[in-house]
Amino acid sequence: MKLLLRYPLVAGTIAALLAVLILLLSGQPLIAQISASIYALAVAAYLAVGMVRRLIGGQWGIDILAVTAIVSTVLVGEYIASMIIVLMMAGGTALEDYAAGRAKKELTSLLERVPQTAHRERGGSTSAGGTDAGGTDTGGTHTAGTPTNGQQEDVAATEVEVGDILLVRPGEVVPLDGILLSASGSFDESSLTGESLPVERVAGEGLMSGSLNGEAAVRMQVTARMEDSQYSRIVALVKEAADSKAPMVRLADRYAVPFTALAYVLGAIGWMVSGSPARFAEVLVVATPCPLLIAAPVAFLGGMSRAARGGIIVKYAGVLEQLSRIKTVAFDKTGTLTYGRPALVAVRTAGSFTEDEVLGLAASAEQYSSHVLAASVMDAAQSRGLAFKTATEATEFATHGVRARFDGRDVVVGKPNFVAESAPGVVATVLASGELAIYVGVAGEFAGSLVMSDPIRREARRTLAELKELGVTRTVMLTGDALATAEHIAAEAGLTDVRAECLPPDKVEAVRSLPLRPVMMVGDGVNDAPVLAVADVGIAMGARGSTAAGESADVVIILDDLSKAASAVRIGQRTVKVALQSIWIGIGLSVALMIAAAAGYIPAIAGALTQELVDLATILNALRALSPGRKAAGAKLPGQKTAGATGPLPVSRLPRSAERS
Repeated sequence: MKLLLRYPLVAGTIAALLAVLILLLSGQPLIAQISASIYALAVAAYLAVGMVRRLIGGQWGIDILAVTAIVSTVLVGEYIASMIIVLMMAGGTALEDYAAGRAKKELTSLLERVPQTAHRERGGSTSAGGTDAGGTDTGGTHTAGTPTNGQQEDVAATEVEVGDILLVRPGEVVPLDGILLSASGSFDESSLTGESLPVERVAGEGLMSGSLNGEAAVRMQVTARMEDSQYSRIVALVKEAADSKAPMVRLADRYAVPFTALAYVLGAIGWMVSGSPARFAEVLVVATPCPLLIAAPVAFLGGMSRAARGGIIVKYAGVLEQLSRIKTVAFDKTGTLTYGRPALVAVRTAGSFTEDEVLGLAASAEQYSSHVLAASVMDAAQSRGLAFKTATEATEFATHGVRARFDGRDVVVGKPNFVAESAPGVVATVLASGELAIYVGVAGEFAGSLVMSDPIRREARRTLAELKELGVTRTVMLTGDALATAEHIAAEAGLTDVRAECLPPDKVEAVRSLPLRPVMMVGDGVNDAPVLAVADVGIAMGARGSTAAGESADVVIILDDLSKAASAVRIGQRTVKVALQSIWIGIGLSVALMIAAAAGYIPAIAGALTQELVDLATILNALRALSPGRKAAGAKLPGQKTAGATGPLPVSRLPRSAERS
């Protein structure tokens, strides 16, 4: 009943057909013919009004073929065929809805899971095992799921503010971005990242809105309002993507002109050769335009849905067509080819200072810095179990370092020249390629240095190899780092070109000047936003990267996995291939049927039924865009593993600034 109400034309046509059959069986063929003809012509008039409106609006369509086919079959007395054509046209709408719904299943599933309510604690406390803003262990404990004062209130997710404490019950969707307060929890992030296995989180780690809580209730503290949360950003992208129209879809619309002309020419030839106007009607019956109207949109929706399943949000359908033709790929270095979180390699001491003393004091000072390296130093100290001291005063000097006072001693951390101003005797540290040093001075004395290295992503070389296999002929690194460091990373990854010491305008100019196009740019930082915007396709590592970069990009990778960039290109190529196949299969079969009908081999009723099989074959082929294809299916898809298995996930959202090396 719901289907009949949703598609009244289908219900009306079925009822009319049954009435016509009853009249025929009761021995009243003339009344049956008149009734069927009036109904079919009424539907043709309805379709003609819509067609004229679209033509006035400048949109050419091929509904004219269906209208002409209905009218011509009525005029030659093939009223049963005209009714079948009406039913097939009405059923085509239902079939298109089903195919489109199947194609964008993953996209709509994201929209359906938008959290509406949250369980907020009244006057709740953040006391739980974890760390405070400065990185100091609070040491508190609390039973998961038990609020501090035992009270919760259900509120709209849009009313929750930053800092509120929420209870997430078993099997519920995490409503907003936040930090886990409970000791541990298990979360299903498959709808966000494509990761099929549950991800374990511990106290202090970030939670993404939209992930599904496991079997135990957990407490979390909100870090972003509803409109700023990760899931809301994804939903906005998905809505925009679902409403977009691919250039190839418009191309399919343009096929309508020659296709319509060919149908009329073949029909006229059949009429002249046979001398029967019925032959003209028989040709038009098999020339219905469903393959052109449905195939390309279904294929592109399928490709976008396939990408979303793997943690790749494609903003516009047309981006898939651009991805299929990529010839040059440019990469940012920090946070893209590398993890963006330098790890401690060694502690070099001077004088009477020990390694733990140098690292502990440096981390205590760095907790007052917003530099990305500060988080790495603090992580290294925490991993050794070192406690942070509280400063009586602290000052950060942007791009140079930080100075803090502990127990009457000044601790200076940063670049060698900056440290030397307060602690003479700084000795330059010998570094290997790809390494950098952070210098430490204590109470006017050089205490040593911390050797850091931002390791290349484990999947970087594999990603570059896969891009080459997909037809990418040139790969370029665009970075603000020194040439020696950039060349070291490029050699490890297998890049063909390096552009070092680039400012944001330099990156933009470099992408514009690249000769082999289209050009795809992959980046994640705030200063990558301009170059992502000017590239033919901009891909943002957007799960934990810059919001500005995500807004400027055409594709956002939710999972922290560089290989998804290659997956996006592969999905684009397969989508376009399937779309073109579907269009030409539909055209080829329709032309073959038109020729056969013009020769008199296909009666009108048989032609109407046969054309529906062509529509079905075309749509089923277009739905192949949902699958990875034989080659991709034969291997494990990149990124289908536990999130973060390829390397450390950033836990800090501190802004990046110039490196202190």
